Amino acid sequence: MLTLYDYFRSSACFRVRIALNLKRLDYHAIPVHLVNNGGEQFTEKYLKINPQCLVPALQDGDSIITQSLAIIEYLDETYPAPALLPVNSLHKALVRSFALSIAADIHPLNNLRVLKYLTSELTVSEEKKNQWYQHWISLGLTALETQIRSNNMAGDFCFGDTPTLADICLVPQLFNARRFSCDLSSYPELIRIDANCQQLDAFTRAWPIEAVA
Repeated sequence: MLTLYDYFRSSACFRVRIALNLKRLDYHAIPVHLVNNGGEQFTEKYLKINPQCLVPALQDGDSIITQSLAIIEYLDETYPAPALLPVNSLHKALVRSFALSIAADIHPLNNLRVLKYLTSELTVSEEKKNQWYQHWISLGLTALETQIRSNNMAGDFCFGDTPTLADICLVPQLFNARRFSCDLSSYPELIRIDANCQQLDAFTRAWPIEAVA
């Protein structure tokens, strides 16, 4: 049984939950609350799981994998169907490029620890913090909207008519953008694809819902 160290609101965990659902894999989720008690990711117990003190982490037998995209590619190679990356090398690179634009460029500037540092250490106001968030979202999503419109590969999803790693990254990012009241009206293609994803059980079952003890 796979074990996922998970935080319900983490977009990185959200990605992995979607991938697990698309693969129809059974897994055991262990919540790691990033806010309660100063952050459960900093406990000695979790430090042994992931020295970075980040989620998600996936345990498969005696092996532990961190970083959401590494986890998803591990799942895709270990459980090949349905494939989350195209076979064609160029198309595969384009999907990875789209996914990394979110996971490596947009998300790191707006994740919990960055926002917390802005307010607690740099005494940035809530208003300014939200402006920071919305600025990077606007830059990132504008580029992704342009990319989707120009590559002529979009179908029901970012790259064709089946979900890929690109869609797995897009949906959690748009969920977070809405949480921070970002205006998404300039991104009709991204919104259309997001709506199509939300018609699939694999995405809706991964939706952020806090576990109740």
